[in-house]
Amino acid sequence: MGLLEVIALHAADAERAEAGGADRVELVGTMDDDGLSPEPRLVDKVRRATSIQIRPMVRLRGGFTTDGGEATRLKGLISSYFDAGADGVVLGFLNGINRIDLEVVGELVGDGSFPWTFHRAIDHCLDVDRAWVDLRTLPGLNQVLTAGSARGVEQGLDDLVRRAKSDPEVARLIMAGGGLAAEHVPWLVRAGVRAFHIGSPARPGGSFKAYVDADLVASWRDLIDDEVAHARRPD
Repeated sequence: MGLLEVIALHAADAERAEAGGADRVELVGTMDDDGLSPEPRLVDKVRRATSIQIRPMVRLRGGFTTDGGEATRLKGLISSYFDAGADGVVLGFLNGINRIDLEVVGELVGDGSFPWTFHRAIDHCLDVDRAWVDLRTLPGLNQVLTAGSARGVEQGLDDLVRRAKSDPEVARLIMAGGGLAAEHVPWLVRAGVRAFHIGSPARPGGSFKAYVDADLVASWRDLIDDEVAHARRPD
């Protein structure tokens, strides 16, 4: 069975994602700048409304860099999220030369005592091969949200497939998302990818002004499960 994560902005989104069969929500406070941190009280509301996993976004402003004092504030936010019932977090920061900011990310994740996702900042790295090497030195990482390209899965599909086929550990870490379409799923599953992330495809008209629709989520749940089952069948 594959993993299906849905972006949620409200408790109602999370409830509908769960009803449709999602395994997890990426919880954001707003979709401004491609997703910014929610308030801890929203995490608490979602936790009380659902039983599926919750990973809040840890990102206070646009871009993928931090200023000198922001790490302390982010650590406090992470602690608040876990107090409110989060199961993990989503984060990712780059330095001034568009490499993984190992110092900041390492400070935030500590000894890796909680699971976390590195988000699509990886798609903005100048040297993606090096980024993958750097990421695998960080404790607790169990998912990398990536489209294979800053422009989306349509442009990055070949890269995702190549990486997944060449390294089973990378395939295990990849969560494909960012312009993901249904026709991409079979190619990714055959390459070994088992985790998928959707935002606008879970909403009527693809609009974040609409709530998540349980039936749309269910259609993705069925697609992923069918493709994974097919991939497991002997030739």
